[in-house]
Amino acid sequence: MLNKYSTLLKMSLLIPLLGLTACVDDKSDLSAYVAKVKSEQKVDIEPMPVMKPYEKFAYAASTLRDPFVATVTEVAVNVEKKEIIDNGIRPDLYRRKEALEAYDLGNLQYVGSLEQDGIWALVRASDGIINRVQVGNYMGRNHGQVVSISDLEIVLKEIVPDGNGLYIERDSTLSIVEVN
Repeated sequence: MLNKYSTLLKMSLLIPLLGLTACVDDKSDLSAYVAKVKSEQKVDIEPMPVMKPYEKFAYAASTLRDPFVATVTEVAVNVEKKEIIDNGIRPDLYRRKEALEAYDLGNLQYVGSLEQDGIWALVRASDGIINRVQVGNYMGRNHGQVVSISDLEIVLKEIVPDGNGLYIERDSTLSIVEVN
């Protein structure tokens, strides 16, 4: 049995020695590669840019004016005001809005008309939906009421602000477009 262990011990020492002898091979190709890499010309790396030193800023606002104090005093100016006459024109803000009042007139197209219990105009909105409109309906964002419908155009009466807090009426038309 001792003989068996001694053989195993010899074999366990012999195997690593054989492995080490495999590492002792010729390393000339490795030496040649290292020499080649060392002989190649090296590219110079640009030096790091010089950083400007940080300059402190001292904020001294004690000599400046306070931004929350008014600097302009109101002076009463005698200006003749034009007498504004109320013409009584106002949009009905309490009436129920119709579907085409959500669009500007520029985004609406008059595409045709049909006759069914009166004349109806067919108006296409910018989202592609075609709506029927007849005299008395409203369309456009300026409270435009349809006054008349012909084969060529829809005539509207719009109520727009005049800039003085009052309103004026103006006529607008929506002409028919050719559908391709």
